[in-house]
Amino acid sequence: MKLPISLARLLSWATLASLGATFLSASSLSIPGDPLGGSGNVNRSALTYGDLFSNTAAASPVDDRAGFAVPANAAAPSQTFEGSLTLSNPTSSGGFRLLRDDEKIDTGTDSPWRHLASFSFQFVQNGSYLIPVQQGLVITGSLAWNYIVGPGRVWQENGDHGYARASLPFAVVLRNHNCVHNGQMTFLFSNKKATHVSQVRYQITQETCEYFKFNMWGQLSATYVPSKVAGADEVRKATAAEMENRLPTKPFSALAADYPNSGLDLANFMSGRKFPEDVTTYGLFINGVHYVGNCQTRSGMYAFCDNMRFASYSVAKSAFAGLALMWLGQQYGSSVYGELIRNHVPQYVDGGDWTNVTFANTSDMATGNYISTKEEEDEDGPYEDAFTTAEPYAEKIKDAFTPFPHKANPGTTFVYQSSATFILTQAMNGYLQQRQGSGADIFNSIRDMVYEPIHLSQGGLTTLRTGNSATGKPFGGYGLFLIQDDVAKIGRLLNNRGGMIDGKQVLEPTRLKESLFRTADPISVSLPVPWSETPVQDTYRYHNYFWARHMTPAEFPQYHCDFWVPLMSGYGGNSVLLLPNGATFYIFSDGEEWEWFGAVNEINKIAPFCH
Repeated sequence: MKLPISLARLLSWATLASLGATFLSASSLSIPGDPLGGSGNVNRSALTYGDLFSNTAAASPVDDRAGFAVPANAAAPSQTFEGSLTLSNPTSSGGFRLLRDDEKIDTGTDSPWRHLASFSFQFVQNGSYLIPVQQGLVITGSLAWNYIVGPGRVWQENGDHGYARASLPFAVVLRNHNCVHNGQMTFLFSNKKATHVSQVRYQITQETCEYFKFNMWGQLSATYVPSKVAGADEVRKATAAEMENRLPTKPFSALAADYPNSGLDLANFMSGRKFPEDVTTYGLFINGVHYVGNCQTRSGMYAFCDNMRFASYSVAKSAFAGLALMWLGQQYGSSVYGELIRNHVPQYVDGGDWTNVTFANTSDMATGNYISTKEEEDEDGPYEDAFTTAEPYAEKIKDAFTPFPHKANPGTTFVYQSSATFILTQAMNGYLQQRQGSGADIFNSIRDMVYEPIHLSQGGLTTLRTGNSATGKPFGGYGLFLIQDDVAKIGRLLNNRGGMIDGKQVLEPTRLKESLFRTADPISVSLPVPWSETPVQDTYRYHNYFWARHMTPAEFPQYHCDFWVPLMSGYGGNSVLLLPNGATFYIFSDGEEWEWFGAVNEINKIAPFCH
């Protein structure tokens, strides 16, 4: 499979983000931590040796941990996997149960959305870790699915007749959409036996995708071709380097023990939620420790929670587009905020009046070009649907401009539009190319200058682009694929380090303070969200793709001061709170719930907002 990014990129220290919490020194990079020391005497109840060498079709999903997780008594592997794994006939095999399809995506029994896309990946092994050479979003050419394949594990069980057992996380990503459906694969392999590999069992029973939910499972014949993988030693070394830069983690339940005198009630972090089953995951980064929640599926707890991918949706507006504008401001001066859209995107003539619309106006969702100021009416309208489904750049940029007439002066009226974020992303791209040449790419610059230096995972180093292509134009308004560690690290950069990396300022600090509503007068630099329903008027505001909630004693009498809660927010129920006490709380969900006041109340017990 041809790699869409350079080998050097693949071998960066963000290649393997989810391989545990044991840290290694630079002198011991050859073998990753967390060695397996069990005897191999495992009482396996699901996906036994006999099951994986059976030609019987899988009847249903199994419990995630029983089938795919490393068991407690697993032994270190005696086999080494290096080469390619190819699944046979995945595009027309397996079981499928449709649970929800609001957009009528699935077309019936032979629908490509009911089967995996073609799958052929190279892997190397490092100790007990199985490492895909290509991570991040992989474009397959399928009408239905692209892939993200994560690092997994290899171990030995006495009941596997000399074969090693491998298991790995993967996700199918709906083409041209941000939807992520998480699954796992497992198989047996040997370099010493005539049959190199068993059948591969897979299942998908979890997603961050409100409008398209399903279970998919199956068991497929596979081909394992052992071979020397180019750059394998560098991939192995990158494993330890990635692990060294993981944030220290504890289970979420450890909060109560770590703060025993705080009176914490962990149940309140999820209070007020009607659909807790729709929560993908959650976590809290506070005082240097990342407290991570579980990753539930419809088949129990996901076996690779620290590497479960979830969709950013509009969290990307803040974590990419807003961050990119602050990066440009630091690189080239704050005058970049006043740059005009029309000077960098020639298609501006296709709709509205963009004569005086600046980068800053657009990042405030205040271009003055809109149909309605009613809640999400422009975002949810048929014109926005056309923009969302368009793949070619020429079509997408036209659909971003065309529908919206001029109705207000720029910078005066908040109207939420993902299409406007796409326009600004292309304008920033054009501005960067004027500065650096035609080969510059705004996402790649943020990847190289921000995401990689803060050690995001490989999946965090790719994004959705036009043309269903790895080389298209970045979307900007949505399209990142994150894991727990990624979210905590972005929060740390913005909320704790003031946009500095290794002592160097990379995000323009004044605009960052404005985005976090930490200036002397936050109201003067932000816009009201007119359709927010709160007891106290003008408590939700917006600036530079960041939302903020004004917490006042009039509405929240448990606090004796007023403060702002800035947040990144995304479709379906994704919230990343950048709290003024330095804590970052996040919850990713697809149940259309954004309730987080209970979490704020509990975090206040650890580090009070009012002094």
